[in-house]
Amino acid sequence: MAKQEKILDEVVRVIRVKHYAIKTERAYKGWIGRYIKYHNMKSREDLKGGEEKIQDYLTHLAVEGKVSQSTQNQALNALAFLYNQVLKTPLDDNIDAVRARRSQKVPVVLTTDEAAKIITLMSGPTQLIVKLLYGSGLRIAEAVRLRVKDVDFGMKEILVRSGKGDKDRVTTLSAAAVPFLTEQLGRARTLHENDLREGYGEVYLPNALARKFKSAAREWTWQYVFPSRRRSVDPRSGKEGRHHVNASVVNKAIKVAARESGIVKNISAHTFRHSFATHLLQRGTDIRTVQALLGHESVTTTMIYTHILNQGGHGVVSPLDDLNVD
Repeated sequence: MAKQEKILDEVVRVIRVKHYAIKTERAYKGWIGRYIKYHNMKSREDLKGGEEKIQDYLTHLAVEGKVSQSTQNQALNALAFLYNQVLKTPLDDNIDAVRARRSQKVPVVLTTDEAAKIITLMSGPTQLIVKLLYGSGLRIAEAVRLRVKDVDFGMKEILVRSGKGDKDRVTTLSAAAVPFLTEQLGRARTLHENDLREGYGEVYLPNALARKFKSAAREWTWQYVFPSRRRSVDPRSGKEGRHHVNASVVNKAIKVAARESGIVKNISAHTFRHSFATHLLQRGTDIRTVQALLGHESVTTTMIYTHILNQGGHGVVSPLDDLNVD
């Protein structure tokens, strides 16, 4: 498309004006670029008739691409943003594409022994992050984005800022994690003080806080609990600073530990959040409390963890156990 780059640049500009997350920016830009390529668009005129074109593209994703429902929804959100916010040509609500099937996956849950085994095989900041996934029910993105001011040792709680759905919530902080978090904060502070001496030390601040509070980006309380080993350039401001550790580093460490443990379950970072919820319910914690700790909008979402409260499928004893056979 001759003007594709200009359109994508405009998409990025509008996203940044609205203070969307960098992850959302990259996802939307990717979907819009693929949509333009799919229809072989050459000019802005080709973008007209969006409803029919979007319907065709979403159907392609479901039928030929076999994407999940959440992936298809993300593509729709990106294209709706393009037409509604960038092109200022609002879409009709009757886009009738073939919908991707909603997958009904049972969450993978570890036993307490399995969780302990994997955590023991890890070390350093990645081990501590996994302890927070399991001990506080954090998502991986929430854990790596923790800032110093989000940890309250006195109240034994963690404030999750702008979690999924851009909602804040409070969750529990394990007493067992406190000494390790204290050590990690000491290392992070040393890095920050070194950065300040070298003329750096600014961290990314959300929602234009850097413009409202000029010195906040250099203050200790706004720094990440798990800073990256190396400084990098912010793609938006162009300033060099220290971002948080990349979630991929933690995911790789989990995969290595899971492989070494010999546990055959399909284990990911989210497995520890699933295990946090399930083990709380097994201990008798009210499901509404678990819902609040996880940040679920509906208790129906939290109900997926009740499948494991009784051992065996739905708590049913297998009829094979009634037979007296070897």
